[in-house]
Amino acid sequence: MNPITSAKKSSDLSEMATWAVRLRRGSLNPASRVAAHDLDRMIKIKRLGCILLLIGIAGLMGYSQEKATEYVSPSEAVPRGKAPKMQVQLLNPGEPTKQYAVIFYQGDEAFSGLSEFADKYHITSAHFTAIGALNGATLGWFDPQRKMYKKIPINGQHEVIGMSGDIALYQGKPVVHTHMVVGSPDGTTRAGHILAAYVSPTLEVMVPVDPIAMQKRLDPATDLTLIDPALK
Repeated sequence: MNPITSAKKSSDLSEMATWAVRLRRGSLNPASRVAAHDLDRMIKIKRLGCILLLIGIAGLMGYSQEKATEYVSPSEAVPRGKAPKMQVQLLNPGEPTKQYAVIFYQGDEAFSGLSEFADKYHITSAHFTAIGALNGATLGWFDPQRKMYKKIPINGQHEVIGMSGDIALYQGKPVVHTHMVVGSPDGTTRAGHILAAYVSPTLEVMVPVDPIAMQKRLDPATDLTLIDPALK
């Protein structure tokens, strides 16, 4: 701002404040009192304008932060230790190709649990299906422009109509990729990529292990890890 303009504004505000003080003290003649009333009203209007401006800025910042939390990166780390009740049973002991039942119970977070299962049992390639029920979940829809998942919140009790996915290796570690369709009390459905799913009362996952390892690579166009049969 120009120093002369700044000084003038400061002087005007100081004069307005002086008039307002004199008005409150009753030391002005009638004509000056009318002018002072106008000045006092102008001060109040300017103060209100400043307050509304600050509220608008705060609201805009809050909206921007809220929009930012609606999306999650594909590379965000999967939490561990969120499925303490999970149980695993080998269904065909002695067979070269293993099949597992991975069972979750009340409060377990299934995506975290499946990732832990894949780590613990050294799964290099598998596919799975599941049925059960949930009380709360976060699904995702992939936005190719942002290269991020838009969160789809699922609140309350829902039936798991269908859940399927696969497990493959990325940089030597198993990665779980899974989608889900859930049914609400009125029979309508919602679906998406699973970011988190809280079991209630159970989720039954059947996991046949594949005999040959599948490998993933990072796709720079999407920032997703994609299965590539050419990788050995």
